[in-house]
Amino acid sequence: MHYLSTRGDATPRKFCEILLEGLAPDGGLYLPEHYPQVDAALLAKWRLLPYADLAFEVLSLYIDDIPADDLRAICRKTYSQEVFGTREIVPLKKLEVASTSPARTDLYLEALSNGPTLAFKDMAMQLLGNLFEYELARRGEELNILGATSGDTGSAAEYAMRGKTGVRVFMLSPNGRMSPFQQAQMFSLQDDNIHNVAVEGVFDDCQDIVKAVSSDLAFKRRYRIGTVNSINWARLMAQVVYYFAGYFQATSSNTDKVGFTVPSGNFGNVCAGHVARMMGLPIDQLVVATNENDVLDEFFRTGVYRVRASADTHETSSPSMDISKASNFERFVFDLLGRDGARVEALFGDALAKDGRFDLSLDPAFQQAAQRYGFVSGKSTHADRLATIRDTFERLGVMIDPHTADAVKVAREHLVAGVPMIVLETALPIKFAQTIVEALGREPDRPARFEGIEQLPRRVTLMIADAAAVQAYVAQHCK
Repeated sequence: MHYLSTRGDATPRKFCEILLEGLAPDGGLYLPEHYPQVDAALLAKWRLLPYADLAFEVLSLYIDDIPADDLRAICRKTYSQEVFGTREIVPLKKLEVASTSPARTDLYLEALSNGPTLAFKDMAMQLLGNLFEYELARRGEELNILGATSGDTGSAAEYAMRGKTGVRVFMLSPNGRMSPFQQAQMFSLQDDNIHNVAVEGVFDDCQDIVKAVSSDLAFKRRYRIGTVNSINWARLMAQVVYYFAGYFQATSSNTDKVGFTVPSGNFGNVCAGHVARMMGLPIDQLVVATNENDVLDEFFRTGVYRVRASADTHETSSPSMDISKASNFERFVFDLLGRDGARVEALFGDALAKDGRFDLSLDPAFQQAAQRYGFVSGKSTHADRLATIRDTFERLGVMIDPHTADAVKVAREHLVAGVPMIVLETALPIKFAQTIVEALGREPDRPARFEGIEQLPRRVTLMIADAAAVQAYVAQHCK
């Protein structure tokens, strides 16, 4: 398997090359040269596998430059009951049987928050940490990871990389825009290889800095800059696995179809569903759920992709989705436009830089977003998520976080009779306690290991939103 860039660079690269690289040299994102196809026989074989072995089977289709025995060991080390606290890793819970006509539809919640930081990002980040350590040891090299987070990516990356040999982490976050629990998870870490930088701005400013530094090839090569954001293909690839796991739990036959609803800001999580569907997993719909920052919902409704300015990015009660420039969306548009790298470069490299928008509403390809690729979308507001949290707890006895609530609300708008709908859980409610208290009048449960975390000493550097300043900080701490 080789990998190519969404912006046209077709230089053949193997998995371990792009694992450590992040963005392609032309500024594009890596994708496999083709999506391996999964037939009925392979689905039947995979249906009964433990999660770690399912992960090995899926990843083996994309990774052929790590020996099979080593990759299997990495998967089993990553997806263990010791790490995730449950043998199933991503257990499915039936929320309710919803009424649709002419049949009823099962609505499920796929638990993705059993990892060390209580968020779905652990599912990929724990694997990434083990892959990084393995490959760096094999090469005898070091890597400086530069990332941006709107909440959960940062803590998941830092908990996965803390203490790892040959790895430093420089994590940018928007100052004051994460929940107190999210901030405490990150800033309380005292490990020498972990560096937190709070940027005066919004998440998109942090993400732009990461892209700018990654595009400075001389700096990137001198300081061995890599990424853990979902622009890194390895992270997205790891997320493909839990679409298969959810499907197997919700169905009894490999001819059954399911829908997935995914709370989405940066389009990485739902893009993994797109990859699974392209591989042949019988997914009927991929439902994109946004909050008030509805860039993605606007596109799937109108064909117009319109990036918002930082000042126009809403600060919401589902803060991990307060994103107005969805990096992974470029991967889907590449497929949507027939893998035409020149057109993608014109849209994402030129039109967005010049106009902050592009319009595919009259392009025949836009109609394929729903018809061929299964994408539909919806939006949720603060009032919606409070009502959904309240209803789900009082009527069904299940407490959900605000992002998952956005997804549950939108999922109910897109139910198809007889087709199970799986909502991907984002995080445990404790990460967003203020909103839970507003909705329910009570604090969410807190795992014992996180008692008093907000009162721990903090280690964080405040910085202006400037790529050169971040480069100087990285260079200073790499000496």
